[in-house]
Amino acid sequence: MGREGVSMLDDDALQSAEVGALRSAGDDTLQSADDGTTTDLAVATDWLDHWRLSLDGAVFQTETSTLAPAYTATGQAVMLKISHVEEEQRGSELLAAWSGHGAARVLEHEGDAVLMERATGPRSLAHLSVSGADAAATEVLCATAAVLHEASADVLDSPGPPDLVPLRTWFRDLFAHADELTPFHRRGADLALALLDDERDVVALHGDVHHANVLDFGERGWLAIDPKGLLGDRTFDYCNLFCNPSPELALEPGRLEARFAQVTDAAGFESHRLARWLMAWCALSSTWHALDGDDAAAASMIRIGERALTLD
Repeated sequence: MGREGVSMLDDDALQSAEVGALRSAGDDTLQSADDGTTTDLAVATDWLDHWRLSLDGAVFQTETSTLAPAYTATGQAVMLKISHVEEEQRGSELLAAWSGHGAARVLEHEGDAVLMERATGPRSLAHLSVSGADAAATEVLCATAAVLHEASADVLDSPGPPDLVPLRTWFRDLFAHADELTPFHRRGADLALALLDDERDVVALHGDVHHANVLDFGERGWLAIDPKGLLGDRTFDYCNLFCNPSPELALEPGRLEARFAQVTDAAGFESHRLARWLMAWCALSSTWHALDGDDAAAASMIRIGERALTLD
């Protein structure tokens, strides 16, 4: 199950692109011991030795992965990621298939472990948004999504393409629980079904494009990390950026409207169709939060989704 609702970044995440690299948009929480080690250090050590890496900081764990910042034998800054669930492993396969086009370049990929270039640049899209440069951050997110989608044909036509999850499957929790939640969820489910019956521009989707998943890679520029590995209408990939880096910022007066106009223009979307996809995404994200017992986050997503329909 992919419960990847709106990310809620704390102050440290806003100040550190490296911490942002370790956080995904869902309920994954970084955990480390007081001495900077974790119980997953032994797991990481085997791979560090296997690829002749030297550790460059604490080994972190989320609910789905173990991550270790490191250097290669030649001094390149890298991130070792060991996935513990199928969803993360699928994302690593898509990351590798993108071959560095719009995303972090994968250097090694074996089993449940992936070694990728590490973001070492000082800039943060979350910090840009909260410091008055939200339009600049939105521009980067739109441009990144466009590059990823342009590379889709090469990904899908490659020998042994990654196993991607169709959007209809990704929305399964909304379809299953809409009637037991609220009229908003039922309407979102109906909109999602109509959109899925009329999918356009089907591409390999990142599935989680937002401010903490597009990082500063220095000379390589802004690149995506942590894809979910989906397949479907490219419009879907732009929806989560509207909800980040926090629901409070997303719901500031005029914020949603300004972002909507910017994304519609940058991506060449029909405003009616983008508004409906955004509402459907908010219904799905709200469902995940509701199932996890986070009523406040679920309500925030409902508010964003209800406002989305006024943008049509």
